[in-house]
Amino acid sequence: MQTEFDRLLYFDGTRRQAEEKYAENPYDADNLTKWGGALLELSQFQSVPESKKMILEAISKLEEALLVNPKSPETLWVLGNAFTSQAFMTSDEEEARVFFEKSTMYFQQAANEDPSNELYRKSLEVAAKAPELHKEIHKHGSLQQAMSSAPSTSTGTKPSAKKKTSNDLKYDIFGWVILAVGIVAWLGFARSHVPPPPPPR
Repeated sequence: MQTEFDRLLYFDGTRRQAEEKYAENPYDADNLTKWGGALLELSQFQSVPESKKMILEAISKLEEALLVNPKSPETLWVLGNAFTSQAFMTSDEEEARVFFEKSTMYFQQAANEDPSNELYRKSLEVAAKAPELHKEIHKHGSLQQAMSSAPSTSTGTKPSAKKKTSNDLKYDIFGWVILAVGIVAWLGFARSHVPPPPPPR
C-alpha cells in the first residue's frame, strides 16, 4: 500500500535527520524524542525479532532524552508507548506485566506534567486494558502471525480471510500506538519548521 510505504520513508527520513542532529548536539531532548518516536514507528514494519531490537533502541533514545529533560511530557508519553509495544512483543505474561506497569507509570507522569492533554489521559485509560488484550492475543498465538503477514501486493487476487484477520489484529494492537507516535512526530516536524524569532534589537 502506497501510504504504508510513504510512512516508512517519512519515519526513516526522520530517524536519519535525528542521527545527524545528534552528532552535532547529543543533548537535544526534542531530537532524541523524535529519534525514539521514529524508531518506534519503524518497528511496526519489521519482523518480530527486528521489531523487538528497534523498540529497545527507541527506549534507549527516549531514556537518554529524559536524562536531559526529565519532565518532558512528550518524551514520557512516547516512552510509555514504547513499553506498551515491548509488552505486546513479549509472550511471557509476567515479563509483559512489568512492561505494562512501566508504560502506565510513564503515561501517568506525562498526564501529570500536562493535565490538559487528552491524548495522555486516553493513553492512561487504554493502558489499563492492555494486559487483558495481551492475554487474549498470546493465548491464540496471533501476534507472530499478525506481525509476519504482509498485505497482498498483487492487485488481481483477494487476500484470504485469515490473512485479513491477522492484518486487522496487527492494526488493532498497534493502532493507537501508531496514531500517538504519528502525532508526536507531526508536532516535532511542525515545531522544527516554525520561523525563528526576530533577532533582539
